[in-house]
Amino acid sequence: MSAAPDKMLPAPGVDDRKLMTGLAAGAIAIAMLIYLPVLERMVVHWQVDADYSHGFLVAPLALYFAWERRRDLARAHIEGSWWGVALLAAGLVAMSIGQLGGLLTMLRGGFVLTVMGLVLLLLGREIFRILLFPLLFLFLMVPLPRSLVNVIAFPLQLSAAKWAVSSLQMMGVPALVEGNIIHLAHTQLFVAEACSGLRSLMALVTLGVVFAHFFKRGHWVQQAVLVASTIPIAVVVNAARVTVTGWLAHTHGDHTAGGVIHEFQGIITFSLAFFALMGVARLLDAGEVLARRLRADGEDR
Repeated sequence: MSAAPDKMLPAPGVDDRKLMTGLAAGAIAIAMLIYLPVLERMVVHWQVDADYSHGFLVAPLALYFAWERRRDLARAHIEGSWWGVALLAAGLVAMSIGQLGGLLTMLRGGFVLTVMGLVLLLLGREIFRILLFPLLFLFLMVPLPRSLVNVIAFPLQLSAAKWAVSSLQMMGVPALVEGNIIHLAHTQLFVAEACSGLRSLMALVTLGVVFAHFFKRGHWVQQAVLVASTIPIAVVVNAARVTVTGWLAHTHGDHTAGGVIHEFQGIITFSLAFFALMGVARLLDAGEVLARRLRADGEDR
């Protein structure tokens, strides 16, 4: 009787386990050397583009998430799976397309797929399942393609400008919006791409994933809701930031729309976004408690 198609190697003993683990680590190290030019350019991207400065934290966090699972990994059965070849092939295709088309996102995503494929190929499905979250988390360090950023950023610029003007008018500040330009009584503000909220959106999504992992572990629905809530939170908080900038420019001059004051506003608004995320978590907790009480009341009846 033939072996299952996904089983590549027989169950290893202690020495074989160390050998396979070392082999997997060596293979990943070789993959990093092969992708080194791609990884170096990605690090430079994190340095020059503040929208992706959180990329420096992604790999260390992924390693920590893997370390958290060390007991499960120690008990897990190592049995290489040929299904890893499919992921390796996907990584190779992504690398080829990225190299031929000059698509950096495909090249960088291909590296993550290659690492995933090596883990599955050499260590097997059980190890792969345990490490799936840390491996998928690595995709958050990959910057989005510029074409997609343009598609996302411009509507965010328009919505931020419209919401800010509506808020300013409610505050009694004369303001008109024309595209992504806010006209005030004595000046005008240009809601640039950097003010679109994409920077806080990308960072807040990453923060939401980490927050959900630590504080909502095992509650998959709540984790999904918490991560999804980062999108409207980032949009609303950014609109509030543009509103404050418009109010300061109207009352204290247009010099308050830039420089240190503008950067300080960014810190404050991101802090507000974080507290809003915590508020959503508290609401989810309250909803869970309420659901339990209603369930208990139903059973008592």
